[in-house]
Amino acid sequence: MTTTAALNQEAEQIKEQVIAWRRYLHENPELSFEEEETAQFVYDTLVSFGNLEVSRPTKTSVVARLIGSAPGRVLAMRADMDALPITEENDFEFASKKPGVMHACGHDGHTAMLLGAAKILSGMKDQIKGEVRFFFQHAEEIYPGGAEEMVQAGVMDGVDLVIGAHLWATTDYGKVGICPGPMMAAPDSFAITVTGKGGHAALPHQTIDSIAIAAQVVTNLQHIVSRNTDPLDNLVLSVTQFVGGTAYNVIPGSVSIGGTVRSFDQKLRESVPALMERVVKGITEAHGASYEFSYNFGYRPVINDEEVTRLMESVVVESLGEEWVERIKPNMGGEDFSAFLQKAPGCFFYVGAGNKEKGIVHPHHHPRFTVDEDALEVGVKMFVGAARKVVMA
Repeated sequence: MTTTAALNQEAEQIKEQVIAWRRYLHENPELSFEEEETAQFVYDTLVSFGNLEVSRPTKTSVVARLIGSAPGRVLAMRADMDALPITEENDFEFASKKPGVMHACGHDGHTAMLLGAAKILSGMKDQIKGEVRFFFQHAEEIYPGGAEEMVQAGVMDGVDLVIGAHLWATTDYGKVGICPGPMMAAPDSFAITVTGKGGHAALPHQTIDSIAIAAQVVTNLQHIVSRNTDPLDNLVLSVTQFVGGTAYNVIPGSVSIGGTVRSFDQKLRESVPALMERVVKGITEAHGASYEFSYNFGYRPVINDEEVTRLMESVVVESLGEEWVERIKPNMGGEDFSAFLQKAPGCFFYVGAGNKEKGIVHPHHHPRFTVDEDALEVGVKMFVGAARKVVMA
């Protein structure tokens, strides 16, 4: 069987190719559900490797199957491919050529890393016992997300375990973030319209002031976290939109409020809409206003399987060294990788991609976001190291 050292050497040898793939993808970003050229590029690249059964389960996603010479477990690996509606402010030679569209979350790097792993492993078909499935997923950034579509298309049928990586700018290069159990939250959203009675700002007594009422709604929604739920539970409720009014001397007839709720526990998650509506209803009725309330459940939380997470931690130790392991806390971000976890146990992990010495300090979704490209080699090593332990053992 190929040793870890030999696999690492393969990853090091294709590092420049992986970087080139990432830069091409960075230069040619596509938004969620629009990744047609990206998917075709990935498809053609995978076909060029040989030994892979390549298919298009949805319009803008790609799956490659590496079926080994003997029966065994099925390991799935996932990378997302979509970009964001952001105008890039970096001055790289490979900066986005599409105004208003940018790879500002690292998905270009994820795709390049998984292509690198597929290139290496496709040349080791005779050593595979079982199967490796490479998922190149569309539309992670927009609910309902591409992962759910791929699952419905049957890509997880027969999969025994699934892994995914995210280049993480807030973790320094030289670390791999591992988190057993709950890792990322369910990102739900809500919309509220408070309707009063508009009028002249100099005559407020003739109006039902939607702004004053909506402001009370925003303030009192915070009591759900601070006073209506167990302080030991993880819950975030953030109002991120407050829209109303068109002139300084006009009290508007209505105000729109929007935001997000993040949680891990399903029972707590399901209780939040009723708690919110109780607040909205009570305040608007008290002031003679009316309301509309809608609540949308987003992706499920990412809950890493304990056993698969231990496996991936051992991959870090064997492929990179014990000093690379960083046991991280859960965070309240969302990820539709959770759709794959409904079908098989798995692990989502972070590859540190920040580097203050190189000026790589901007957060995800920032117009100057980038990653330390040395981290791409780390991601490749993690993917092939996992394959070695699962389907080459």
